[in-house]
Amino acid sequence: MITELPGQRDAALHAAESLHGLALELDLRDPAQAARCVANVVDRFGQLEVLVNNAGVVIRKPALELTVEDWDAVQDVNLRGAFFLAQAAAKVMTSRRTGRIVNIASIFGLVGGPNRAAYSASKGGLVNLTRSLAVEWAPFNVQVNAVAPNVTRTPMTEKLLSDPDAVDAITTGTPAGRLTTAEDVGEAVAWLAVSAPAYITGVTLPVDGGWTAK
Repeated sequence: MITELPGQRDAALHAAESLHGLALELDLRDPAQAARCVANVVDRFGQLEVLVNNAGVVIRKPALELTVEDWDAVQDVNLRGAFFLAQAAAKVMTSRRTGRIVNIASIFGLVGGPNRAAYSASKGGLVNLTRSLAVEWAPFNVQVNAVAPNVTRTPMTEKLLSDPDAVDAITTGTPAGRLTTAEDVGEAVAWLAVSAPAYITGVTLPVDGGWTAK
């Protein structure tokens, strides 16, 4: 079962209002909803230049205890959902021959980790999906890149990071000696979405304080 994080809807509505934007609710497990979402954006703003695939879920369990339902719940949002939203966006972008897509992967899509088999598989898939889409859509001037953050303090990781031992293990294992912040990730996403040279595509950029450099 996938549940909404506390305050998620209100935060999205507030952000959209403050930016004079549009907040749309959709279930990423349904490709038709993804297509309608993109259509609503184009209808409202006349174009779609950037997509950031940021939705994600995690189920932390030993691999021997994962159920079919657990596996499908994670893959359906993190990988399947990301693909079909990117596909819907790219139909607009390729026709206009301009656009940028940034997928939010994870360091656990680049390295392994205990109790994260489904999550790591989904994020590893997203990393290689990023490469494949970049190759296919580069002739249409659509750049597809990804960001791979270390464990970041967000509502989704609140339970994990309430454990001082977990925080200590993460910070000790990170050369920078601290947790990743939402601002760290946001700056990387903004660079890829707006400022990075158009020749950069198919790249997964770790934002991890040196974790994957060890």
